[in-house]
Amino acid sequence: MAEPFSAFQSEIYLNGALGVRPELPMDPASLEAAAQERFTPEAFGYVAGSAGTESTARANRAAFERWRIVPRFLRDVGVRDLSTTVLGTPLPAPIVLGPVGVQGIVHPDAEIAVARAVSDLRVPMALSTVSSYSLEEVAFACGESPHWFQLYWPRDRDVGASLLARAKAAGYSALLLTLDTFILAWRPRDLVNAYLPFLSRLGLANYESDPAFLAGLAKGPDEDPMAAVLHWQSMFGDPTNTWEDLAWVREHWEGPIALKGVLHPDDARRAIDAGMNGVLVSNHGGRQIDGEIAALDALPGVVEAVAGRIDVLFDSGVRTGSDVMKALALGAKAALIGRSYIYGLGIGGVAGVRHVVRCLLAELELSMALSGCATLADIGPELLTQIP
Repeated sequence: MAEPFSAFQSEIYLNGALGVRPELPMDPASLEAAAQERFTPEAFGYVAGSAGTESTARANRAAFERWRIVPRFLRDVGVRDLSTTVLGTPLPAPIVLGPVGVQGIVHPDAEIAVARAVSDLRVPMALSTVSSYSLEEVAFACGESPHWFQLYWPRDRDVGASLLARAKAAGYSALLLTLDTFILAWRPRDLVNAYLPFLSRLGLANYESDPAFLAGLAKGPDEDPMAAVLHWQSMFGDPTNTWEDLAWVREHWEGPIALKGVLHPDDARRAIDAGMNGVLVSNHGGRQIDGEIAALDALPGVVEAVAGRIDVLFDSGVRTGSDVMKALALGAKAALIGRSYIYGLGIGGVAGVRHVVRCLLAELELSMALSGCATLADIGPELLTQIP
């Protein structure tokens, strides 16, 4: 039987008895503060920042604070099982490392380090289209650990089809199709630094290794880097896409597809009508629209609309194991994390990512046990109460 995730807690205390304390922060606020000290101002602003006044990012956290856990006792929680299956992928726990682009701005090993960190934990990572290493390189680093691909739907359909074919060939088992980033939002932290990493060819590894993308260049990216950047910029997103265009995505991807960025129940219903396998309730961590609904506030309505017909995933604002449990109680099958593991990456590389993930897994398991939940099936809306 596999060692419980909560064993990480005992490991820390036993090391403490030997005079060894954790080298990395143990709580989200300290983790972010350490990252701010370590990152360049431009990189930290890009990772931590959100749209406009950042009210949506604050709303995401406030929504978690409004829901409180009401534990039940005298239930047998001696053995805990966190396993589940989401988008056809068996998971040891309902946690996925969400797609975060341009990871090379915080650590040179970027997505390769993330893949290595979670490979033995078997926790899936979702690779962003705008990654610092090619999707083939990251898939190799994942080894046997499951991995998903996230697509920013490009205006150039040949490039889109090529990226999807490559992802399939490299063993990516599910597709997250992002709906909410067909154009970049107004992000003051990036604007005050005049910082957009893509314009320095950061995060373009998948494009610059793609034959369809390269076919549109007169010279290779190393020979004419600005031409490559402008070519990417011309195709990054397509604001003309409609629900009817999902048929094209389904034509080019045979595996499970989840639409990332769904917040309205009607959009969830349309996803089902379009033959999608899941929706990811997300406001992109507050990075796209200032004053947007908190993702957690949108979750119950989407879950009700879906009515169990497809998988519902969740991200935006997740920081702790109890956050994950709240999302599960409101109907999500799994939660994705973003900024937290990027902070771990920038602070400690492979060890930093692994530390963040192990902390989250341990806290989730302990929170479940202390609330009277031995399995994910025990987590339901009756576990929560909402405060004004």
